Amino acid sequence: MGYLLIAAALVLLALRVNLILILMFVAGYAHLVWGAGQLDYFIQDVWSAMDRELVVAVPLFILVGSVMSRGSIAKRLVDVMIAITRPIPGGLAVATILSCAVFSAISGSSIVTMLAVGSVLHPALVANGYSSRFAIGALMAGGTLGIIIPPSIPMIIYGIITETSISALFLAGIGPGLLLTLVFSSYAIVMNHHIPRQRFSIAELANAIYKGIPALMMPIILLGGIYSGYFSPTEAAAVALVYAITIETLFFRELKFSQYFDMTIDAAKLVGALFPLIAIAVSMNLLITEQRIPHEVIGFLTERIDSQTGFILLTNVILLIMGCFMDTASAITIASPLLKPIAEAYGIGSTHLGIIVILNLEIGILTPPLGLNLIVAMTAFKESFGNVCRAALPWVALMILCLLLVSFQPWIAMYLVGG
Repeated sequence: MGYLLIAAALVLLALRVNLILILMFVAGYAHLVWGAGQLDYFIQDVWSAMDRELVVAVPLFILVGSVMSRGSIAKRLVDVMIAITRPIPGGLAVATILSCAVFSAISGSSIVTMLAVGSVLHPALVANGYSSRFAIGALMAGGTLGIIIPPSIPMIIYGIITETSISALFLAGIGPGLLLTLVFSSYAIVMNHHIPRQRFSIAELANAIYKGIPALMMPIILLGGIYSGYFSPTEAAAVALVYAITIETLFFRELKFSQYFDMTIDAAKLVGALFPLIAIAVSMNLLITEQRIPHEVIGFLTERIDSQTGFILLTNVILLIMGCFMDTASAITIASPLLKPIAEAYGIGSTHLGIIVILNLEIGILTPPLGLNLIVAMTAFKESFGNVCRAALPWVALMILCLLLVSFQPWIAMYLVGG
């Protein structure tokens, strides 16, 4: 029966049937055959998955990213980073990475980060002598920081599915996020040391900070409120949205109230595709646990893998392959419920596993054939798919290096969490 179900699911995937329909078919069949034999329980699980406060944070953060990218918050943040990095070799390239990192600390989205920063800095990079390939690679790689630097929408999805603390995941993402930012910035300096430095201007920096104060305050308010315990991640999303709308509409006056309707519709479409995946994943997670499937998988693996190192390497290989063919939300939906109990059996906590999962899928965003940032960059920067893939290659290598460091040196992620 199980092999028939897997075969049927693979055939449906090959026929390009919608993933949500495939997962609903698999979940419904599993409930009928291995569960209590009633689809009522599946419906109850779906409702239970959506009846959570944390679910509200996802559409709110999506809206926050949309407001900032269409307004001027992104440009003002970029201006500050440019003013700071002017005297550094390859300063504009470093400003690109830092801008992505700061913008990621607000938007929680990879694509929004890449497009918002890229719309400002891609023309500037090319005009200042940086190769187009490097510029595109830097923006694609910098954009991936949106899913590891908190707040992160994929982290929220992982937390909901595995019942892991979102605040702990956010804290655990800071170390790897800083590591990636440092490695990317160092690479940018090494590759562009020949680009003439620009003279540092205190007046320019002061002017950029003055104009960008409202934008710079946003990540401080957002992350400060979460980590001080003043408000939850969901409340942080609401605060960020209200703050972004207020700043863009009343202070910067870049957006009109009529534009928010289109942004809300776009966010609703994305959420409409995302939430069914989360709901079905939670239902399957409950059924998998009830049927003791993880225990059987643990037994199978422990007979063949006798060390934590072997499990980590195997997990990374599996997730890297999944990232090449699946979007982040779908991969988290399928892999996380199975991996969590197995990882815990090997002494790997759910929070550390979450960071490993996110880092792997972050790399998947830059790998063909279905790397989302590759596809978006191809359209946004009007380059061929082959060119954007070649632009991503050195950055993927750097990300794999960071992945291995975080996988085998858990303190990088867990230091702030206290684990």
